[in-house]
Formats: sequence, C-alpha cells, structure tokens
Amino acid sequence: MAGRARRWLGAGLVIALPVAVGALGTIWTVDAIPTWYRALEKPAWNPPDGLFGPVWTGLYLTMGVALWQVVRVWRRPGAALAIVLFAIQLTLNLGWSWVFFGRRDIELGLIEIALLHVSIVATILAFGRVRRSAALLLIPYLAWVSFAAVLNAEILRLNG
Repeated sequence: MAGRARRWLGAGLVIALPVAVGALGTIWTVDAIPTWYRALEKPAWNPPDGLFGPVWTGLYLTMGVALWQVVRVWRRPGAALAIVLFAIQLTLNLGWSWVFFGRRDIELGLIEIALLHVSIVATILAFGRVRRSAALLLIPYLAWVSFAAVLNAEILRLNG
C-alpha cells in the first residue's frame, strides 16, 4: 500500500506543478486585466475575460497529466529530454504572463509567445517519442496558445 500511496502522491505533485505555475502567472494578470487590458482595443472575436481562467486551469491540469505520463516512464529513451523541454515551455508560459501583463509589452509578448509556441511543438514531439497519449494531451494547449498568439498579434496591430 505504501507504494501505491507514494505513486498517487507523486502523481498529485507532478500534476499540480503546471497548475501552480499558472497560478503564479496570475500575479501579473490580476491587476492588469481590469485596468490596462480592458482599456486596450481588441478584436470583436476576443473571448470574454471570464473564459480565460477556466480554460487555462483545464489546460494546466491536462499538461500535468501529460507530464505525469512521461515522468512515470522517465527511464525510457528520450524521457529526460522531454521533461526538460516541458520545463522550458512551462517557463516560457510563465514568462509570457510577465511580459504581456506585468511589463505590459504587447510586442515583446508576441515574440515571447512565438518562442512558447515553438517550445510546445518541440515538447509534443518529444513526448510523442516517449508516450503518444502524453503528446496528444498537449494538442489542446498548442491550439489555445496558437489562438492566443493570433490574438496577441491583433492586439498589437490595433494598439500599435
């Protein structure tokens, strides 16, 4: 039973990691959304502010499950690289919140999210070599970040 409890604890900690990083990113977004972000000109297809939190929470949980699938088999060839790439993309994810909302730099935010996008693709490819299901779990995240990148670009265009 101790082994099973340890495995569940490990799973919980690994899954909580991206959620915690996402929560850390709210340090910059909480103050910026009702003031700076709301004052920006945005396209008509910009989602309502209340949609971002639930979507990101679901994505962070899914990212955690994907990470757990790779961590569980960390001795497989390519798993260590996949975990490093995951850490890089998670760091870039947090960095985008700081750049876009903390620094309020839309242009640098676009550069940051482009780097994030590339790192997610690299992570998906690396995860796919270790556990296909883990790679598939990251597809919604890639789709949402792709959408966010287009939104970032349009906000930059509209606000110079």
